[in-house]
Amino acid sequence: MSSFRGTPATVRPSGTFCQSCTSCTFGRRGRSLRTVSTKPPSLTERRKAATQLDIARAAAELFTERGPDGTTAEDIALRAGVALRTFYRYFRSKQDAVAPLLAGGADRWRDQLAAAGPGARLPEALERSIAESLAAEDEEAAEGVLWTRGLLRAAAEDPALRAVWYRVNQESEEKLREVLAGLAGPETDPLEIRLAAAAATDAIRIALETWAETDAPVRGEGSPAALAVRCLRELMGGMRLLGDASAGAGPDDGSGDGSRDGSQNGSGDGSRAGSVE
Repeated sequence: MSSFRGTPATVRPSGTFCQSCTSCTFGRRGRSLRTVSTKPPSLTERRKAATQLDIARAAAELFTERGPDGTTAEDIALRAGVALRTFYRYFRSKQDAVAPLLAGGADRWRDQLAAAGPGARLPEALERSIAESLAAEDEEAAEGVLWTRGLLRAAAEDPALRAVWYRVNQESEEKLREVLAGLAGPETDPLEIRLAAAAATDAIRIALETWAETDAPVRGEGSPAALAVRCLRELMGGMRLLGDASAGAGPDDGSGDGSRDGSQNGSGDGSRAGSVE
């Protein structure tokens, strides 16, 4: 078994492990803007989604307890209370089983962003949605962030799990393009939309990966929310569509100083100066 650093010992039945939020649940799973519908899911669809999430939670728990090398598909099926054939009906590999948890957070983040509505100022809308989706507002949410740290530490030592993480991010980026295009309007250059989607997705990915390598807290300075807002400002500083990402004070990202220096003068260059350590 590969070495694996410790994670929380207690597991909440609800489970809150995801890429870019701290409250991923079955009810929020799979709600990308591309698939939003007024038609409620059928009973069969709800049961399938619930089974997938049960398996995903079991996989996440076992990976954080034992590491991927010490976990088999049989272990995951047993923990989830399903037959092995049921596991393979939904997932190709043990690493693939955590994908619903990672993707669920990105779905929620995009929904929050889309709620800003057409005509919204994209820099502020992006900062707000990122900070809110990564905020650990209560103990259950904080525990969920810590489980995410455990999964990312496991991914650092497991190429297959890392590939799942990157795949989920790529799929999230592709869906984010549609959300940004709807907010920015049809006259916006498609290349700018692609660049903005890539930058926003990478801001969250880099922030979570950087935070997972440390023992920084889930709130305040060095937290995922604070790091993600900083990454967003750095990455978008040179973009025409979103170059004023630091113009507004933005939401309270928990860092306490996220709007210092650069955000006071409203210039993209200033935000870079304010972010340099």
